[in-house]
Amino acid sequence: MIELDFEIDALNSMKSYPKNLYGKGNLSLLNRPKVSIVGTRRPSAYTRQMIYNLSKALSSRGICIVSGGAMGVDAIAHQGAGADNTIAIMATSLDIRYPKVNQGLIKEIENNGLTLSQFPPIFKATSWSFVLRNEIVVALGDFLIVGEADINSGSMHSVEYAIKMGKKIFVLPHRLGESKATNRLLQDGIATPIYNIESFASQFGQSVDESIIRDDFFYFCQTEPTLDSAIIKFGDKVYEAELEGIIVIENGLLRLV
Repeated sequence: MIELDFEIDALNSMKSYPKNLYGKGNLSLLNRPKVSIVGTRRPSAYTRQMIYNLSKALSSRGICIVSGGAMGVDAIAHQGAGADNTIAIMATSLDIRYPKVNQGLIKEIENNGLTLSQFPPIFKATSWSFVLRNEIVVALGDFLIVGEADINSGSMHSVEYAIKMGKKIFVLPHRLGESKATNRLLQDGIATPIYNIESFASQFGQSVDESIIRDDFFYFCQTEPTLDSAIIKFGDKVYEAELEGIIVIENGLLRLV
């Protein structure tokens, strides 16, 4: 565990930047495009399957999944993304793996992905630490996905943060009487439904075969950088990738094919 000595730009959207921030794992994940996923600790079988598939589909396109390391939707989102492409924001200090049921998953993320916390060593979870954790989860992602939630749930606090930060909110469609909070978000026009996982994920590019090593150049291109910035960082590799049909260059920007 280390205390971060640099600022994460995405967290400037928070009400106030964390006084301290600690990390354990692969800090380079912070440079990848990120999506935040939250939801109930007791998801339905439908939600469990859809969140897993959605996280996996996004991860296969180089999107890093951010969630809160909790039971239910959080854990499923981390698992679907794969430990090496997920960031878990903890409501405890990083020397405490909580909840106990997720200790194995959290350890795997520490070793292969990234865990973050704003709490100093030996800090145990409190009711308000979860709220602070949720704000970081939302701030890190480019947008927020709510898998399933009830009215007045912690997930709705995350929605409030997303609204204040001006982030787009997506939800899974549910039957009447189920996931009342996300259905209310749809009714009020606050959220956009995800009707087809592959169509939704395809906006981030084509799925990459898992046998292909996704290097720094791949993740860099996910952000649709300028040609000039890409050449400064990667030199002739930019043009080699264009010749191989991996990227296209349009209007001075790079885009994965």
